[in-house]
Amino acid sequence: MASTTATEKRDNIAVAEGITMEKLDCVVVGAGWYGLAAAKQFHCTQPECSLAVFDSQSSLGGTWADNRLYPGLKSNNLLGTFEYPDFPMDTPTFGVKTGEHMPGEVINNYLKAYAARFGITGMIRLNTKVLVAEHQDTVEGGWVLTVVPPGQSETKVFARRVVFATGLTSEPFLPHFEGQETFGGRIFHGKDFQKNSDTLKTAKRVTIFGGTKFAWDAVYAYATAGVKVDWVIRSSGHGPCWIAPSYVTPLKKWIEKLANMRFLTWFSPCVWGDVDGYGGIRGFYHRTAVGRTIVNSFWKVLGGDVISLNAYDSHPKTAKLKPWTDPMFTGSSFSIMNYDTDIMELVKGDNINVYVSEIDHLSPGKVHLSDGTEFESDVLLAHTGWKHVPPIKFMPEGIEGELGIPHTPRADAPSTDLANDPVLTERVDKEILERFPRLKDQPIWNKNYIPMTEQKGITSDDEITPYKTLTPYMLHHFIVPPSERFLRSRDTAFIGIVSNFSNMITAHLQGLWISAYFAGKLEHDPSTAVGDKEAMEHLRYTTMLHNRFGKWRYPTDWGSKNPNFIFDAVPYLDLLQRDLGLGIWRKKGFLAEMYDPYGPEDYRDVNNEWMTKYGDMKKLESLGESSKSLNSAEPTSEVNLN
Repeated sequence: MASTTATEKRDNIAVAEGITMEKLDCVVVGAGWYGLAAAKQFHCTQPECSLAVFDSQSSLGGTWADNRLYPGLKSNNLLGTFEYPDFPMDTPTFGVKTGEHMPGEVINNYLKAYAARFGITGMIRLNTKVLVAEHQDTVEGGWVLTVVPPGQSETKVFARRVVFATGLTSEPFLPHFEGQETFGGRIFHGKDFQKNSDTLKTAKRVTIFGGTKFAWDAVYAYATAGVKVDWVIRSSGHGPCWIAPSYVTPLKKWIEKLANMRFLTWFSPCVWGDVDGYGGIRGFYHRTAVGRTIVNSFWKVLGGDVISLNAYDSHPKTAKLKPWTDPMFTGSSFSIMNYDTDIMELVKGDNINVYVSEIDHLSPGKVHLSDGTEFESDVLLAHTGWKHVPPIKFMPEGIEGELGIPHTPRADAPSTDLANDPVLTERVDKEILERFPRLKDQPIWNKNYIPMTEQKGITSDDEITPYKTLTPYMLHHFIVPPSERFLRSRDTAFIGIVSNFSNMITAHLQGLWISAYFAGKLEHDPSTAVGDKEAMEHLRYTTMLHNRFGKWRYPTDWGSKNPNFIFDAVPYLDLLQRDLGLGIWRKKGFLAEMYDPYGPEDYRDVNNEWMTKYGDMKKLESLGESSKSLNSAEPTSEVNLN
């Protein structure tokens, strides 16, 4: 008796249960910066294909959604570097002037305007959570998504293609503190600051737990509201984050632009950096003793300038905020001072106490530290990290390894589980350290480091925590699984697992890359490796090389989590443009290419360039009508990209 195919099984279930399953050409899961860019790029390049964006929140925007706009929230970036390339944030429309940081409300409005401008607002389904995503291992491919629409029971949707854009800061991690049941005050994660913002008026004394930029923002908000703040930074943790003024170095350069100056990107060890065409210069800086001396001097100057500008050592309390990590090995946790007044002066005042210690336990109305210090507290606001794994159950069981998302390490993993391949890992590590000997000298940022969940007084029963040992993401160019299972059907992509100072440009180019990949229109297409053993081995190796690189380059920010970087963004954008068949040098003349920083304005015409070159190629096949019964005929249609 012939076996039942996945499609037939799906059809049989639908018929038996009387289900009319909606069918869509593409679904984007998540409506933050990256999800919106993916939806917009797909819609604008494949306008006849059906599209829906599912987001569990009540408004679009991700971190900048209505319910996430905590008091005083602003962008780290100044006006001009925090916008999509083809949708400038102009002063007359949005009210932000040159040299100003963008308030959260402005960014929220900007994202809504972006969705409206490009016609995707009506495609966004809010309060709609995706619970399960089951891949269909058929010729057609695709995913069956189990979703919960607002006010309805679970339903299923078939998506021919899915872009997972669930973000890195969507699922908060909040541990259990010993004694919290008797504490009596509110305990909440920074994600919920907005819904607890009334404590700015009702609380007399609050405890802020954490050393990230989120914690800095909370300390500033409460202190400027006149609330007494006790700021606790774990002595066994990562320490305070790097935070700098917008203008740094002795030449007072704009830091977001400094990171995107091609000349300065050469000082950053970058395993994909040679794509910019300057491999010889990079080789000098990183493979010769003289070059490495110059590189070390650059990072010493940059870090020393930030330390000097912030005058950490001018007061005992600000000295406790001095970062513990080496600036060269620090990724996107590096933040910017974006406050209306001098936060360092606030810290020096009587309204803020800074403790480098551990929270041992809570008691009624009090917080107790491991060094014996105790103080009264009405609120405990804990910035204790995020779950970086997509909050979706992926099926069939065990698919995570082949999908390339973080999962539990296994000694007996199948060959399709790239992240658990010890032989390839050893080869990749050898190449990384041979090319970049400087990375052999890894920083010891805290010899007493203890994962938070192993600290006395703090526990967690969560299946996923920021401290659980998981494999890193393993995605080709940080976007698609390097597996024939998914490459063959071109039905899966991830967007936004990368974090850098140029997230908006990255979102724009990743979105276009994904649409081109779905349509088979990448000049350097990973799917061409399907069926070619040698090509697949090369694809898997380079994927491992790029993703494993973070363990050595950004050990405190990337490590076994998500790719994030600062001075490596421009060559990454080069990599995406090369795949798209576009030119990477966008400046006028050699000197401009070297010293004129790249910004959103340099990528304004990327879509037009790509459409001009590839718009008349093979058109993407559409499922046809966006809603139909599974057992009905499936007519196809073509999409005009011109």
